[in-house]
Amino acid sequence: MATATVGTARVRYDVEGSGSGPALLLVHGTGSGGAVVNWGQTVPRFTAGRTVVTLDLSGADRTVDDGGPLTVEALAAQVIAVIEDAGTGPVDLLGFSMGSPVSAAVAALRPDLVHRLVLVAGWAYTEGDEYLRNLFTLWQRLGEVDPAGFGRIVTMTGFSRGFLNSIGREGVEALVPNMPPTPGTLRHVALDLSVDIRALLPRITAPTLVVGCAQDATVPVENSRELHAAIVGSSYAEIDAGHVVFFEKEDEFVGTVTGFLGADVTAADLHVLVSA
Repeated sequence: MATATVGTARVRYDVEGSGSGPALLLVHGTGSGGAVVNWGQTVPRFTAGRTVVTLDLSGADRTVDDGGPLTVEALAAQVIAVIEDAGTGPVDLLGFSMGSPVSAAVAALRPDLVHRLVLVAGWAYTEGDEYLRNLFTLWQRLGEVDPAGFGRIVTMTGFSRGFLNSIGREGVEALVPNMPPTPGTLRHVALDLSVDIRALLPRITAPTLVVGCAQDATVPVENSRELHAAIVGSSYAEIDAGHVVFFEKEDEFVGTVTGFLGADVTAADLHVLVSA
């Protein structure tokens, strides 16, 4: 484990595997569990012949800062600092959920550090989507007054009905405590409510793949389709899964990402790489 300092934040990150090509940096979504909860199961699928970097953004348990409000730009600065500190740039950058607008901001602000970009279950603008605004407001209020209720709503919206039924009651009950409404998690939720990266999207020049989740009840798939439409030359893939796609359809998720990262194409060719 290494540390990059950005302002008051001491950002913890890990480097695994090795390879001669661009490193893959994975940016986690909402939740103070950070990289371990999101990527702990999936990282080994990417490390064969490749360096993989994971980091914990402010709000995650392993990264310490002043506890103030978070912004997309501040978290993007943390990702940039980790890329520079690790000496792995330019990287293939993958952001999931909250990590998607953060990663998009990195690609827009520091195109020299991003080789390829993958945005999974992401969105560009919360205030203009009444579903997102109300869901994140509900998360915020439940997190403050009903921690058990918070765990159940994030489980219900994080996974598809079919997946929840497939793992049964015992499996579902085991998922409920996975994202407790800690102060760090609620800082992330407050950030989710304020996301607006629309002005940054036209500045993205890296070859980009947007991955939508057809049964996503946290960030409905229309948001991914809109991201794809807003990023010139981007490619789009849609997986029939809920929000946490790398748990529900791990093989398809890994295959989609590695297929894109390994393809020898230019940005102008990406629209024919992956179809919905």
